[in-house]
Amino acid sequence: QVQLVESGGGLVQAGGSLRLSCAASGRTFSNYHMGWFRQAPGNEREFVAGISRSGSSTSYADSVKGRFTISRDNAKVTVYLQMVSLKPEDTAVYYCAASRSSWTTGYYYWGQGTQVTVSS
Repeated sequence: QVQLVESGGGLVQAGGSLRLSCAASGRTFSNYHMGWFRQAPGNEREFVAGISRSGSSTSYADSVKGRFTISRDNAKVTVYLQMVSLKPEDTAVYYCAASRSSWTTGYYYWGQGTQVTVSS
């Protein structure tokens, strides 16, 4: 089992930037593909970005391509989500997740989430 703790959320104006972090503990971090998801009120949880175990492969939702960047530091057992040019529609609770199978599917372990609010 792996435990995940997100941080870095907050309130930002439209056009601003935030960097989310997700610290892992438990099983070997480098064994897991990692991802970020988000859930806005009244909406289902949606995939935002994923990164492979080594960090060599990434995937993004169309809505965030060119604005968000996922990265990881296996030595620091942390995955990041750099968000720039934020829009009010990016407002959501952001969750970090871990998968043994793929950086796009099969996410099994979840963090508790961190709130991101973008004001217009």
